[in-house]
Amino acid sequence: MSDRKGRGRHVRTGTEPVTAYSDLRLRLILSLVFVPLFLAATVVFAIWWAAADAGDTPSPAQLGWLTVGCAVLTVIAAVDLLVVARRIRRRRPPGV
Repeated sequence: MSDRKGRGRHVRTGTEPVTAYSDLRLRLILSLVFVPLFLAATVVFAIWWAAADAGDTPSPAQLGWLTVGCAVLTVIAAVDLLVVARRIRRRRPPGV
């Protein structure tokens, strides 16, 4: 009995961590959705943080952390978008 099972496009060889394929189209769609979403959230939290007073809930410190967190997520999603776009370009045959 062989370990190779033909599932999907690629034959399972047992070396998937080395040769695994990710769904680039799905990652592209997710990045295109989440970059503007996280960027908008960053802007909203930054404006709210700038207008917050010491007695407000959430506190200015909490708003600051939310702003930084959204900014970090924006950068991660943007970097993933660039990586996915580069991989898609590399996968295309030359001259297309």
